[in-house]
Amino acid sequence: MSEAYKNAGVDIEAGYEAVKRMKKHVERTKRLGVMGSLGGFGGMFDLSELSYQKPVLISGTDGVGTKLKLAFSMDKHDTIGVDAVAMCVNDVLAQGAEPLFFLDYLAVGKADPVKIEQIVQGVAEGCEQSGSALVGGETAEMPGLYTADEYDIAGFSVGVAEKDEIVTGEKIEEGHLLIGLSSSGLHSNGFSLVRKVLLDDAELDLDTTYEPFERPLGEELLEPTRIYVKPVLAAVKSGKIDGMAHVTGGGFIENIPRMLPEGLSAEIDHGSWPIPPIFSFLQEYGKLKEEDMFNVFNMGIGFVLAVKEEHLTDVIGTLESHGEKAYLIGRVKKGEGVTFGGAALS
Repeated sequence: MSEAYKNAGVDIEAGYEAVKRMKKHVERTKRLGVMGSLGGFGGMFDLSELSYQKPVLISGTDGVGTKLKLAFSMDKHDTIGVDAVAMCVNDVLAQGAEPLFFLDYLAVGKADPVKIEQIVQGVAEGCEQSGSALVGGETAEMPGLYTADEYDIAGFSVGVAEKDEIVTGEKIEEGHLLIGLSSSGLHSNGFSLVRKVLLDDAELDLDTTYEPFERPLGEELLEPTRIYVKPVLAAVKSGKIDGMAHVTGGGFIENIPRMLPEGLSAEIDHGSWPIPPIFSFLQEYGKLKEEDMFNVFNMGIGFVLAVKEEHLTDVIGTLESHGEKAYLIGRVKKGEGVTFGGAALS
């Protein structure tokens, strides 16, 4: 071990120990197609082992944003990896792709093997939920760039779809119906506003349980992002899904139009799904306007699917049989953007 490097703030031995601790978590994510083992210079995946005829690879990358600041404050790191996976796999899912493998990038101020293991444990959990193999990653110790207690995490997902079964949204027409899948809470967006409203302005305590919650505020805020892969793929296989949107940063206003062809808009039936209490809690403390809420947060709907009216019952049945809470939340009309009960929010 280099004492000079350690004196500069980089502990190579701690890094080795972290990798050793990761291995059991990586191992449980293995799936058909994975080649090699942890420690190579690149992760390998044999696409020919799968039954795709005209495979198209679909990739996505994302991070967790300032939700990490709450993990630091709570010293709770075992769910943030789920968020990193969810943000990526739900994106590739929106085009009908089956996630195949995942890589993570973890930058830390100080290599703490126990903390790193907790983070990677969450990544592995997210990979299991999505059917992804964790085939590689990078853990970089960066003293001077991050404090000893800080880190950042990003993820990279690669999925596959048959070329003629990719869901692009181009088949969506006026009259299509919109199905919303319930979120688990805030997911991984809007946390700069969350922290300003609840921590900076209201000075609430993360370890205190406030009405109407049954657990400390910090745990409520750190609830991991829901992963929609398995139920949605089951619905996609029916061939009845014409468009999908992952409701992330920008909320309904920015994300639903991304799946719509030009000249079409989404009319949302406000009140057609239950909005989790964390959102009214935030709105009350921050005195936030409704348009702010729908522009920033998922408001209880984390994923949206567009289907023809004649397919609605079948698709909802498939989703619910896989444990999803699915709601008819609106329809596609001529126009632009998103309206709520006929009133535009901007």
